[in-house]
Amino acid sequence: MAGSHGPYAGFTFEGLLLGSILYSLPFAVQPFAASFASVDRRLLAASETLGASPWRAFVRIILPLSVTGLVTGIALSFAHTLGEFGLVLMIGGNIPGVTRTVSIDIYDKVQAVDYASANQTALLLLLVSFLLLSCVYAINRGAWPLGLSRRSVPDSERRDGATRA
Repeated sequence: MAGSHGPYAGFTFEGLLLGSILYSLPFAVQPFAASFASVDRRLLAASETLGASPWRAFVRIILPLSVTGLVTGIALSFAHTLGEFGLVLMIGGNIPGVTRTVSIDIYDKVQAVDYASANQTALLLLLVSFLLLSCVYAINRGAWPLGLSRRSVPDSERRDGATRA
């Protein structure tokens, strides 16, 4: 990552961001792969028949039908990164205003023997993570429709034989 800091990205926001993405990537891969695999292959065959390039089919068919899996993967990765401590300290350090994160803030408060404030911050972190994961669960259950999903496929076209309630 070249920039004003040269090719070394340690102790920079960019380095911390890159490290966090790589560290949390496994939490996104499974939801991404599952949502991409659930796209009906007949739609892709039809788009090919109509002359759509693979890139156009990906952008116009696969991505819209995979929105819930993409949101799930991104949210799980973000929630995992929120509480990450080791990677943040090793790559980003503890530079106020640049690489200071909530987990580092909790650590600093505990080191300063300010347990009440550390507990409040930890509770806030827990609530944010809980709300984020609850939103993802609601989206996946169909309580909050987000784009197209397999729930929007007419009952007569569903392969699993299930009908909507």
